[in-house]
Amino acid sequence: MIRDPQQLRTILQNELSRVKVTDVHTHVFPADFGQMLLFGIDEVLTYHYLIAEFFRYSDMPYGEFYKLPKEKQADLIWQTLFLDRSPVSEAQRGALTVLKNLGLDVQSRSLGEYREYYRSRTMRQQIDTVFSLAGVDEVVMTNDVFDPQERAIWKSGAGKEDPRFKAALRIDPLLMDYANSHKTIQAEGYQVDASFGGDSPAEVRRFLTDWIRRMDALYMAVSLPPDFNISDNSLRTRIVKECILPVCREQDVAFALMIGVKKLVNEPLGLAGDSLGKADLGVIEELCTNYPKNKFLVTMLSRENQHELAITARKYRNLMIFGCWWFLNNPSIVMEITKMRLETLGLSFIPQHSDARVLEHLIYKWDHSKALIGQVLEEKYTDLLATGWTLSTEEIRRDVEALFRDNFHRFLGR
Repeated sequence: MIRDPQQLRTILQNELSRVKVTDVHTHVFPADFGQMLLFGIDEVLTYHYLIAEFFRYSDMPYGEFYKLPKEKQADLIWQTLFLDRSPVSEAQRGALTVLKNLGLDVQSRSLGEYREYYRSRTMRQQIDTVFSLAGVDEVVMTNDVFDPQERAIWKSGAGKEDPRFKAALRIDPLLMDYANSHKTIQAEGYQVDASFGGDSPAEVRRFLTDWIRRMDALYMAVSLPPDFNISDNSLRTRIVKECILPVCREQDVAFALMIGVKKLVNEPLGLAGDSLGKADLGVIEELCTNYPKNKFLVTMLSRENQHELAITARKYRNLMIFGCWWFLNNPSIVMEITKMRLETLGLSFIPQHSDARVLEHLIYKWDHSKALIGQVLEEKYTDLLATGWTLSTEEIRRDVEALFRDNFHRFLGR
């Protein structure tokens, strides 16, 4: 039995090192998705977080930057953020963690050396290496059926070659741009119209059902603005109530809502131009109350929503909160949110997901997240020891596996 803090620390670190993570939300893909999988040092450096930080210092016109070849963009970011000043932001430190964990010489500061490493690597080799270094054994992708490139991959019979990659059906265009997305559904042979009239609701349900089955999707997902609600008579509300929720129930998949993004507040910045806003938790209460047979995975982007979200999760067993999403993925905020959730919910939540857009992001996001979550767990376990409670290695292993993989699978029932 564990009775002293030093023994606790050693055992907890061992369990954090050995646990294999299920990353519940990413934007990475298996090798059979080809160029849709982003990997390599130039992709790491041109991640939109770093692009936004680059423009804190550069007066280069946005359009001029985006016209440059990827390698030249990376050169500018490396010089501006890593050489001209110390790389102290979380995204900057993350790039260095990637280099370090890949066994590259961070002290050399040589992009040429880092690029040379990748010239000897195949995509499949790099996937295996990154999964091993990150301690991840499966990830959930973001699969946009309204993207013609991705739709073609699935229709070709690809998409399931690598069992480490699980599907999630992403439906943002359906809810946020039905005026255009219905044309894609029509072109696929479903009888829908622009007004969502007639057989449209039934046909959208059939479309969603067919794609869930084709992908074997674990959940349907959507990124939503801060003002999202289901109390109005909007087309978006109708699609949620008449299509998404019934299909999720019938197919026994969760509905993942990622709420709080304000798209393109600075449009010329592209993906780097999104921001956030505080949302109203009433919509989650309404969904969980009125649709008790549905399962809801929820993450919210505003720090100001986090305590209310945790309290809401105490009230509904069909709600699972997950991750410190996007702008919340800073160490100080991750620590604060994780501590608050443990104190409010015990172990009944999913503390983190990577949201990785580049393969190597898995390395730094799980390296940093495990360290932060481990610090919070150590504090809470130490509090238990102070009461005279004892812990075993098996109990700590159980708890760590629950947080990093089992809670997700248990909630989904698969």
